[in-house]
Amino acid sequence: MIAPDWGDIYKALGAQPVINATGSVTLLGGSTPAPEVKEAMARADGAYIPLMELQEKAGRFIADMVDVPAAYITSGAGSALTLATAAIMAGDDDDKIEQLPDTTGMKNEILIQRRQRYMQHYWYDRCLELAGAKLVDFGTDERTTREDLEKAIGPNTAAVHYYAMEQSPDADALSLEDTIEIAHANGLPVTVDSAGQIFPLGNLGKYVRMGADFQCIAAKYMGAPQSVGLALGSEDMIYKLGLQSFASYEGRRVRGVGRPHKIDRQEMIGAVAAVRRWMTMNHEDRLVDSDIRTQTIVSSLRGIDGLRVEPIDNIIGHQPFGLNLHVDESVTGMTAHDVVDQLKQGDPPIWTRVKDWEDFITIHVFGLNEGEEKIVGQRIADLFKR
Repeated sequence: MIAPDWGDIYKALGAQPVINATGSVTLLGGSTPAPEVKEAMARADGAYIPLMELQEKAGRFIADMVDVPAAYITSGAGSALTLATAAIMAGDDDDKIEQLPDTTGMKNEILIQRRQRYMQHYWYDRCLELAGAKLVDFGTDERTTREDLEKAIGPNTAAVHYYAMEQSPDADALSLEDTIEIAHANGLPVTVDSAGQIFPLGNLGKYVRMGADFQCIAAKYMGAPQSVGLALGSEDMIYKLGLQSFASYEGRRVRGVGRPHKIDRQEMIGAVAAVRRWMTMNHEDRLVDSDIRTQTIVSSLRGIDGLRVEPIDNIIGHQPFGLNLHVDESVTGMTAHDVVDQLKQGDPPIWTRVKDWEDFITIHVFGLNEGEEKIVGQRIADLFKR
């Protein structure tokens, strides 16, 4: 049952709260900070602190926890990508830092596999361009070879970017190992978008330990506020990234592109608390809970004509388990998109989605409050029983 005061803080503004059956998506608010994270953030209210110092100390704590040379707290994983490309292009040259996003006189091309942009439906490469960088594809839609990368490297190449998706590895993409080997042989850094690669725990910092110069993490997946991310990398890379940040803009009075990427001291402490929690919690219990809640929805939908329920057995990354719903329009008279729309029109609205490149609904329990999985399962079942 929905509590009588559920969503009242939003309703008081005339806004409509929703049940989030989609998962950890930015559009719906991203995350619910864990209780210990909220407590740490509240304690941070009690004093002010120079944020350049807090970034340094918090970054060192996180780097030690995840076993990488250096770390920096950013305004989400997307911010980390933008700051990283700015750092690669401008380095520690204050004149170049202030010149961005004008890249005149700088190497500004970031190489990225065509398969990882289009075949993997990588939406967030736009973040790499916001500081003035230009994305250049290499390889084809079908596959990427070592030779493709070697031939793509030119006089204006600044770095090579890689999209890590261990839940569904792409056998036809160039591996990260080959990417690092070729890039470093040509004096180029490698950046990795690994926003959701937070489990198994070894994935936190894995790509930096493999030799990449940078990887980003979305800390919202670990119970931090959704507006917090992590940049992990070499000491040199993270130092130069920090020069682009809002804290450096104010503390050094050097106008880097990161000034709009502000986060507060409470969020920084929240990120530290979230990483500590994630690295020490019982993940077996977490996975069991996700599986049980998923099965609650699955059991509500079994045996409904025209509806095929496909449980997801993946536990890698940020959203374990969940399910895919395949809707047979010839039997139900509805498409998957019709189901999404009708769930949104209910009271309370339930948000699900059909991804642009798919024809089925994916449901995750990440964003569901306790007991809401029962509401989701029953509401979907009711649509088909009418």
